[in-house]
Formats: sequence, structure tokens, C-alpha cells
Amino acid sequence: MTLAVFCLSIGYAPAATTEYPAVTQQRLDDAHKSTDWLAYYHSYGGESNSPATQIDPRNVKNLKMVWSHKFPADLTQGFEATPIVNGNFMFVTTPKDHVYAFDATTGKKLWSYDPQLPQIAYKTVCCDVVNRGVALYKDSLYVAMLSGEVASFNAQDGQINWKKQLFDPGIGYAFSLAPLAANGNIYVGSAGGEYGARGFIAALDAHTGDTVWKKYTVPSPDEKYGDTWPKGMYTHSGSPAWLTGTYDPENQTLYWGVGNPGPWLAELRPGKNLYSDSLLAINAGNGDIKWHFQYTQHDSWDYDGVNTAIRAKINYQGKEYDALIHADRNGYFIALDQKTGKLIYAKPFVKTTSVLGYNKEGESINNPKSYPKVGETIHTCPQFLGGKNWWSMAYDPKTHIVVVPSLHACGTYTGSKVSYMQGLPYLGEGFSIYPEPGSKGYGEVQGIDVNTGKKVWGHWSKMPWNGGVTTTASGIAFTGSLEGHLYAFETKTGKVLWKSPKLASGIVAQPSVYEVDGKEYVAILAGYGGANPIWGGPMATMTKNVPRGGTLYVFSLNN
Repeated sequence: MTLAVFCLSIGYAPAATTEYPAVTQQRLDDAHKSTDWLAYYHSYGGESNSPATQIDPRNVKNLKMVWSHKFPADLTQGFEATPIVNGNFMFVTTPKDHVYAFDATTGKKLWSYDPQLPQIAYKTVCCDVVNRGVALYKDSLYVAMLSGEVASFNAQDGQINWKKQLFDPGIGYAFSLAPLAANGNIYVGSAGGEYGARGFIAALDAHTGDTVWKKYTVPSPDEKYGDTWPKGMYTHSGSPAWLTGTYDPENQTLYWGVGNPGPWLAELRPGKNLYSDSLLAINAGNGDIKWHFQYTQHDSWDYDGVNTAIRAKINYQGKEYDALIHADRNGYFIALDQKTGKLIYAKPFVKTTSVLGYNKEGESINNPKSYPKVGETIHTCPQFLGGKNWWSMAYDPKTHIVVVPSLHACGTYTGSKVSYMQGLPYLGEGFSIYPEPGSKGYGEVQGIDVNTGKKVWGHWSKMPWNGGVTTTASGIAFTGSLEGHLYAFETKTGKVLWKSPKLASGIVAQPSVYEVDGKEYVAILAGYGGANPIWGGPMATMTKNVPRGGTLYVFSLNN
């Protein structure tokens, strides 16, 4: 009894009996070939594409649930994590930074951890108290928390290796992303743009947790591009790096997105405001910035720039590129040259009236009529949740199609005066939301040909479609709806091949696909929450009856 109380108090259970396979650097480098799911996007390139082929367009209709796990009833916020699978071990996180380990084939709980966060950790969290998952490296598991802690656990039994506090809770910062592990480092990026917290990306030593380097996403006045901000504003400039980046192990380069500047109202901060709304190519060893591309200069619409930059080989207008493809909140599907950051193309995938296009230098051409001013209201498309938000898209290199969960919504912005105070919202704008004129609904799953940037198919939904996407080598794209169904689409055509029975809640997470002992499984967290019910206006109203609470579901073929 004494041992049981001790285990519960420090957050781990007795060790699992199955041997835990070490996640070496070589396994991470080769993860795109693996039928495990070792990292947030499956592999470093961000493709969210599994080489699994057992479940295919002919037999996917035979998928059945093989196990599920219902999480504590008091966790009613958004379940946004991607299940991570190594061998027979599955790891998921929940709202409020709980960590669970399961047997990936039976659902037996192996261990769990409740950080029991202090109440102040929830004070400056923008868009629900979510956690998007873990990173694996060697024998350890890593999680970043809303409270500013990054923790390392023994992956087999949940014992804590170390904890490091990177910032104090409640002052504007939070962590909500899944860390990225590479070459002995654990990489994390901060959230907090709506509170003016100056964004940063940091590398921690995987063994000790010590900070290897820390790079702010807004330069100080004595640094390059420091003059793109008004004097003194860099200390409360937002521009967070709150979503997991991608990585090129050959060149040891991180590709990490940066979010919205603070405050939202651009009238209060003249200039391009670098590196807000940008993609950074970063030397993973020392944090130096190799190049940047700013998706939206002088943003006044919370268009952010954190959405995943996927590494892909494309052929555009007869020329081969090692590209980075990205669906931006500003409504443009964008391809960049991976080596230089130069723009290859930018094609609208939803209605766009704030950003009208890009010039030859790759700078966004912003509509001056779409800028709100103090006391004035403007209408524009898309609104601040974007043509696509953080929800993972997936790229199938066989078909050259990327499957994008997109949002068709426009809105108003009204400017107001605001002053920075640590720990308080820092917007300077009010807003409303309404449907994009001419759309068939708020949500659409789109198939886009990366060689042209053009849509080849679309599946419409009256409700927003906030579920991330995973593709497989057999030609299937899995993604879930707010109505509570997991779908299987044919990647090439968009044909619905299968729809699960109604699950306990809506889906805002990304599925993972994995194999254990030659059997393929599909795992998804259901648990409605996130930004939509907080900020979504009429979209929140239409989803108000979606049940809350989280359940992990695992499907496989019935034979």
C-alpha cells in the first residue's frame, strides 16, 4: 500500500513488461520509412504520411474499433494530441498536460502522469488548455507544459528524469506544442501572442534539460531587422512559435513557423514587424537564422505563420524543386525553395481580400482597405482563424497531393486603443465572423496538387472541419469531423471510402497509423474543444451541442 501511494504521488506506475525499443537518431532520420509513428508529423519532413499499406481502398470499409479509452470526465477541453507509437507502446497527452502510456494493441494502461498544474498556469493561455503531444528520443519521452516546464520521463515506466522551468506561468507565455527531438536536443517554441509575450524557440539538452540555445523570434534593436518595429516594442511583440516545426537532418536545419505580432492592430506598430508571420530556417546546432520568408507583412488580421511547412519534391512549370509547402491562414497555398526561402508560387485556396497576392520579391501585397483603424470597422476574408489553422495537413508523395482541412469564413475587425500590461490580453481589435460568400459550408477537406498549387477535389461540411489529416501509401487520407466521425477518403479523388460510427465527441486532432506485429491500426483522439468554441462566434453556436470529454479510439481490420 505504501508503494502504491508513492507511485501515484510522483505520477508513475510500475514498469511495463514489454521491452521498450530505443528511439535512436537513425530511427528518427528514417521515420518516413517506418510503420511506427515516432514523431508528431510521423517524420521530420512533416508529411503526416505512413508507408503502411495493409488497410487499402478495397478493405477500409471493414475497419472496426478494437479498443478505446475514456479519459477522466473533468477533462472537457480540446483533445489535440497525435498518438505517438513506438513498438508496442502508445503515448498520448490530454488537456492540462496529462500524459498516458498504453499497450498499442490492447489499450492496457501502462502508466500515466498528472502534473497538477497550478491554477495560474491557465491564466494566459489563449485558445484552450491543450497539449499536442510528446517527443521520443532514446529511452525517454518529452512533454512541454502550459506552466512553462519541459519534462523528461523514462518512456517505459513513467519515472521522471528531469524538469526544467523555461518561464514563469501566468505572465503571458505557455507551451502547447509537441516537442521535436533531434541530435541530442529537444526543441520547443513558446505560445503567447495574444498577451504580447515575445516569442522564442529553444533547444534543450535531451539528457540534462539544460538550455543549449534560445532564439527570440523578434530581433532586438541592435540586431538585423530590429528596425522593423517601433522603438521599444520588441519586448512585448508577440510573434510566438507555438506549433512544432519540421527538420532536414541532412542539413541539420529546422523550419519553424512564427505567429502573429502583438498587438493585433497594425496601426499601433508601423513596419514589417519581422519575424512575425514568418517561416524561419534555423541552424539546429546554434539557433542562427539562415533565411526567413514572411507570409504576411505588417499583419493586422492575426494571420499567424505557424502552420506546418512540409518538405516536398515538386515540379512546377517544368522545373524541379526541393520545396516547402504550406497552407497559410491568410488563404494562400504557398511553395518555397527549401534552400533559399524564395517564393515558388502562392495560390489562394479560400477567398482572400486582405492579402491580394505577392510581388516578385515574395512580399505580400496587402489591401489597404482591409486595415482596421481605431474606431473603424472593416470586412475581410479570411477571418482570424484563417483559411487553415494549426490542423495538420498531409502530403502523399505518390500522388503529389496534399490533403488540407480548410475553413471558409470571413469577418469584421474593429480597431481600438490598447496598452501593453504583462499577463493581460493585447489585441486592440474586436471582431465578428460570418460565412464566406458563396461557400457550401464552413468546412472543406481539399486535395491540392503540389505541382500546380491548384485544388483537384473538395469535400464540404456545414460545420468547420478542424481535424488533422494523415495519409497512407495505400492511397487513403484519414481525418475526423466535429460531428464525431473518422473518415477515410481516397487521396487521389476525395471519394469517401469509409465513415466510422458516431464517436463520443467531435474530432480536432490528427490520427496516427501504425503497425504492431504485422497488423495495421488507426488511432484518433475524440474530444471537442480548442479555439472554435471560444472564438468561433456563429461557428461556436452551431457546435454548442457537440458533447465534451475525451476518448481514444483505435481501429483495425476485423480479420
